[in-house]
Amino acid sequence: MRTERANESGQTERRDPKVVVGAAIIADGRVLACARSAPPEVAGMWEFPGGKVEPGESETAALVRECAEELAVRVEIGDRVGRNVRMAHGRSVLKVYAARLLHGDRPKALEHSALRWLSAAELDTVTWLPADAPIVAALRPLLAAARATADD
Repeated sequence: MRTERANESGQTERRDPKVVVGAAIIADGRVLACARSAPPEVAGMWEFPGGKVEPGESETAALVRECAEELAVRVEIGDRVGRNVRMAHGRSVLKVYAARLLHGDRPKALEHSALRWLSAAELDTVTWLPADAPIVAALRPLLAAARATADD
């Protein structure tokens, strides 16, 4: 998916969309949801932690960095969850990956107003950001499988 726009000389230039990554951190059959504290138009809505991939940075490295910055945790990144979600009128794309906490780390709300661990049955109890909402359906079977493994 590329976006096109005319430059100053009227020629069309193509740009790849910026990549934003999110972490679906799963533990004991639950996923971590984070409440936005800003900007005001989305404050109180819920998201998966993450952020922009910096130039020269891999998607997984960006997620490891973002989880450390936002939650003070170390994570291991797993498989993709769901599909690419177009954002910002096609200028950005959200890619979410499953993740797990390492070394007994416990997330802290450094940049969010609240954190909640949600089971598959609780996913609809929060208002997700529009970009994160499509990932929720893809999470249900993963959470059910993680719960079954945790119960064994």
